[in-house]
Parts: sequence; C-alpha cells; structure tokens
Amino acid sequence: MKPSFTSNNSHPVLIVGAGQAGATAAAALQKIGYSTPIILCGSELNAPYERPPLSKGVLTNVLSEGSIFIHPASLYEDHAIDLRLGHTVISLDTEKKFAYFSDGSAIEYGSCLLSTGGNARLIPELPKDAPGVHYVRTLQDARALRSALENQTQVLVIGGGFLGLEVASSARTNGHEVTLVESAPRLLQRALPAVLSDWLAERAIDFGIKLKLGVEIESVSIQAEGAQVHFKDGTMVSAPVVVVAVGLVPDVELARNAGLQINPDNGGISIDARCTSSAPDVYAAGDCASQLNTFFGREVRLESWQNANTQAQIAAATIAGLALPKNVVPWFWSDQFGWNIQIYGEYEASLEYVLRGARPSSTGPGKCVFLGSKMGVLRHAIAINAGGELRQLQPLFERQISCVTAAFTNQEQPLRRLVEEALRANAEH
Repeated sequence: MKPSFTSNNSHPVLIVGAGQAGATAAAALQKIGYSTPIILCGSELNAPYERPPLSKGVLTNVLSEGSIFIHPASLYEDHAIDLRLGHTVISLDTEKKFAYFSDGSAIEYGSCLLSTGGNARLIPELPKDAPGVHYVRTLQDARALRSALENQTQVLVIGGGFLGLEVASSARTNGHEVTLVESAPRLLQRALPAVLSDWLAERAIDFGIKLKLGVEIESVSIQAEGAQVHFKDGTMVSAPVVVVAVGLVPDVELARNAGLQINPDNGGISIDARCTSSAPDVYAAGDCASQLNTFFGREVRLESWQNANTQAQIAAATIAGLALPKNVVPWFWSDQFGWNIQIYGEYEASLEYVLRGARPSSTGPGKCVFLGSKMGVLRHAIAINAGGELRQLQPLFERQISCVTAAFTNQEQPLRRLVEEALRANAEH
C-alpha cells in the first residue's frame, strides 16, 4: 500500500508555474501519497510541456506536439491535481498565506512552490510584436516561428548560445538560408573551451550557416517585410524572419514583490538545500531559483531540464517532510548540426583538458569526450555523440576525487574500467 502523508494544515499546496519544475513537483507529491490537495496553476493555456523540443523537433515538425507534454492529461484528473491553466498569480501575502489571482480570486495555501521559470531576454530594438521578429520561449512562440518559416527562405538568428544554435540548426535542416550573429568572439564562450567553440563554428559553417562573430548591433530598421539589422562593423543583414535568442531573465517579480530574498548576482529566488525560500512555507525550483550548489561551491541559478526536475523532487520531499533525494552533478544537453552534445559540470578557463576519442571533424559526426580538470579533479566534461561514456564518469564527478585524467585518453581500455581503477586507487589512499 502506498504511504500517505498529510500536512498539519488542510490548506492546499499551491504550485505557481505549470512548467517542468511545477508539473514534476505535483506528480512527485502525488506519487509519495501526499494527501493534501494540490493546485497547479500556470498563465499559459497549454498543459505542462517540455521546452527543449521547441527549438528542435517542434520547430522542424518532426515531433508531434502531443509528445512534448510532461504528463498525460489523465494524471491530473485521476490523482486530483487541480490543474488551472490561464491562471496568473499577481501577488502573495506570505504572512497570511494567501495568493491573489488576476481574475480577482484568492487562495489560502499551506505551502507554496514558486516554479515561475523565466522570460526571453529582449532586445529593445527588436520587440516581440515587430513584423518578422520572433523569440522562442513558449509553445505558442515555436508555433508562430514554424508558421513564419513555412513562407520564407531567409532567417537571421541573433545569439550564439545553445538556443540560437539549435534554432539555426533546425532552420537549416529545413532548407532555410541562415545567418547567425553572436556578439562574443566565439560560440558558447561561457560554456565550452576555445577548441570546441572553434570546432562547433566549423561544423556550423559546413552545415551551411553564415556566421558573424564578435559583432554588435548598432541600429535596427523594422519594415513590414522584415528587419534590417545594422552592425557596428559596418555590415547589414536584412531578413524577413529574425529570431532573437540572447538569454533568459528569471521571472521573480511575484517573489520580489512578496519580499522574498533575491540573489543580487544571478537574479534568482534564493533557496537553501531544501528549496526553502526566505519566507515560511514558500519554496522555489527551476529556472527562477538560485541555490548553493556544492559542486560549484557557490549559489547558482541553473537553466536546465535536469535541474528543474531535481529541485522539483527536493521541494516535494521537503513539503512532505521526507528525506531529500540525492542531488546530482549539473547536466545539460543540446542537439545541433547533427551532433548530440552533453555536458557535466561547468567550464572554467583555468581547466586543463584531455581528449578521449577521435577529434570530431566538421563534416562527420565524430565521437569523443573532452575532460576538464583542476589539480586532477574532474570539473567539466563535454561528450559529443558519446552520452553513454559521460554517464560512466558520474561517480568521479560526484566524489570529486583526484585522478590521472591522461589515463582516460587510452581508448584500448573501456572507460568503465578506467573509472573503477581511479575509484579503487583513491580508496587505497
């Protein structure tokens, strides 16, 4: 028989934000048998869905939209999760424990989880409602861009981060002429070592992308047929479709107005190891949350599918008064230009890298793992088409032990065996 957990308060658990973290937390509470009512509300009209496919399978139309929803509709109905779509919480009274909605209604809650995510960072000269200008954050955004691409051949992507590269890859896969502009001197400058940034740039160019790196926007001319973007290097790009992908701003206005502590550096809602905020019985998870990460050794706000799920599980356990699930090494993945890129940890310029596998060519898929370490301790790993090998390294990341990273370049030895040897050597010392 499934255990049942009930809070001392009969008021419901209110989850504000029906995205990855919110939907995962609601399902986790249901799964552990938490019998207090659960209300999951979100401002969008779509049931909770996965965001990573928006720039890939949804945009290229190779995925059915029905496949991106996090849970089947029956989960909410069968387990009495009160899913309220199109409901926006406009204010919280954390002392009286009331949430107030835009339609004038109010709810008294026992516990409140903020999983409000974030919004696309805007370029003022390229507003969302301008002709031909697109941002990709919601399913509605992806649908609008997909529809625009059906009637146009040229696309300008502004931003060389993961989202911009994925959109560029998807558009090029569908046969569009794509120009990608990045203000930094190299792609993914904050996420990859220079050698991988360079390889990725080569891959993009051979894929048919026109790259402009290290250039900044000087002015924009919006016209009915699209936009003309003038750059400070004197060049200009005109395109009927412009996609802006320059980052995400955490949606913390509700939390800030309620008096919750906000991290001044990353803008997220500050939470402790149990996902508890500075207000009693208010928690946060996902893109909007800033938490001390033991792996990084500092408070960080992580924008990833894995982090949203992990923090949602932790918040659910905290609300139910259970032991916390295991925290994991930060992990991220991206699919672009025929490469699957998976990443553990965090890039630092001071890391020393070794390569396991063949150097990926710009025209072939390749398969390799880049391992970045500091004083022999693994801090960063990037797997190209080698996600299985990346997962084998997880124990070394979790235990943060010192090892001879050069040994991992020996492809004659299975990686699992090399990891076991490193663990055994550490135990013997």
